[in-house]
Amino acid sequence: QAEPREDVYRGSVKDFQGFDANQDAEALYNAMKGFGSDKEAILDLITSRSNKQRVEICQAYKALYGKDLIADLNEIDMLDIREVFRTKYEKSLYNMIKEDTSGEYKKALLKLCGGDDDAAGEFFPEAAQVAYRMWELSAVKVELRGTVQPAGDFNDDGDAQVLRKAMKGLGTDEGAIIEVLTKRSNAQRQQILKAYKAHYGRDLMADLKSELSGSLAKLILGLMLTPAQYDAKQLRKAVEGAGTDESVLIEIMATRNNQEIKAINEAYQEAYHKSLEDDLSSDTSGHFKRILVSLALGNRDEGPENATQAHEDAKKLADVSSNDSSDSLETRFLSILCTRSYPHLRRVFQEFIKMTNHDVEHAIKKRMSGDVRDAFVAIVRSVKNKPAFFADKLYKSMKGAGTDERTLTRIMISRSEIDLFNIRGEFIDLFDKSLHHMIEKDTSGDYRKALLALCGGED
Repeated sequence: QAEPREDVYRGSVKDFQGFDANQDAEALYNAMKGFGSDKEAILDLITSRSNKQRVEICQAYKALYGKDLIADLNEIDMLDIREVFRTKYEKSLYNMIKEDTSGEYKKALLKLCGGDDDAAGEFFPEAAQVAYRMWELSAVKVELRGTVQPAGDFNDDGDAQVLRKAMKGLGTDEGAIIEVLTKRSNAQRQQILKAYKAHYGRDLMADLKSELSGSLAKLILGLMLTPAQYDAKQLRKAVEGAGTDESVLIEIMATRNNQEIKAINEAYQEAYHKSLEDDLSSDTSGHFKRILVSLALGNRDEGPENATQAHEDAKKLADVSSNDSSDSLETRFLSILCTRSYPHLRRVFQEFIKMTNHDVEHAIKKRMSGDVRDAFVAIVRSVKNKPAFFADKLYKSMKGAGTDERTLTRIMISRSEIDLFNIRGEFIDLFDKSLHHMIEKDTSGDYRKALLALCGGED
């Protein structure tokens, strides 16, 4: 392989003349804000500053915008930047970082870069091989574990009495309520509801509602609903009133299995006397509506992969030349992503990499936009690693200023008995900090106490 030309590849060993850290920080911020990023501008700036100057830019960026530059760069499509770099300088970005940086900064940048495009292998670039292997790893059976288990010495009458005592008279013993309800399975909580009514002739939900308030009330009342009732309620809140919360629709509809979807449909009809499909149809439009309606059928194939069909499906997804509007890109993706089984989709996505040298998520982000893009990405991530998908959502609900308590509460409740233990593992792998630690730092009072009880421990 030819050595990079001196006039093209600008190393970062020498200091850049006329350097201004604040000016560079501002230029990077402007290159990343809004829809899409000016990847060439980002690349030119980063590769023409010395290691010492880059560290100063990070500090200036933090001072100006209160944000971590490395984290913001992580949000943009690194595969694109690597491709631009490889084409322009005839050298991999990974190697440049390795040669010209040092210490913790070097470690952070190499992690962000994600792979070396100069590495020898079956496909080019190396990132395609990594993506291919990731789909193989995703097929390995992992035991999913919740953090909330049924209580072994369960006594519904005893729990009902503890809860009544906690709410009777002046003041409320929130600690006792949290202790009981976060340490019982959902099925056991349903028994407590009945025992409370039988024992006291009172509605436990109504009593909890009158005694608790704010975030804690939302969390505790959410725990008392069945999983299907809770999901139905979140979907209803997402579509009612002015505006639609598309992110909630995507999160729930893209991650539930057939059985869960069918139970949600029944709970929705019972609670709101309307079908979920009707509400989704009247509140959304275009391809996004079609995706949601397709998912709401709960009719995904549950069989194994079909190698021949997988090759055909991948070809359909990879085809960018079709001019037939009835067979648009979105329609083709919908017909495959919303109906094929997870094992089959894993094989489709591997075939897609062989054909395009790109992971399917990268292609979706590049070729689509808005809610349609987000829905397809959620399905792909759900197939690849559902606990990692939720770990990412939890992290985003707490990072930066303010906390998205609605998302935090929803995920902690809905995943507590399914895979919250696995989510904790993915969280620490992805973000180098534990979910427990982040909840502790980002929330307060009885709400924090209840969330930590659901979290189930420090990693």
